[in-house]
Amino acid sequence: MIGNFTKDLVRRIDMKAYGDPQIVMFGTGNKKGYTLIQLIETSNIAGHFVEENNTMYLDVFSCKDFDPEVVKELVHEYFDAQKFNIKVLFRQAPLQKLA
Repeated sequence: MIGNFTKDLVRRIDMKAYGDPQIVMFGTGNKKGYTLIQLIETSNIAGHFVEENNTMYLDVFSCKDFDPEVVKELVHEYFDAQKFNIKVLFRQAPLQKLA
């Protein structure tokens, strides 16, 4: 399910995946869960899915603009999420030439 979610997310926010998503189950105790890394041309998507308390932590980091509401809708669609704590940071760092 996480793999399908990731591929759908990349498509819906109009990004271009670089390779397949890496999804690994590891950790112990209340930190055990699946960790996701998906490289995209403009940066990456990272997430951790904790089984014990059924929580999800997702970071969509991109230099290309995307609609955070699309991400929220997809999370709800795939995981039936009922509560969200969303933080959106917009970065407008100017390009600088290195000496």
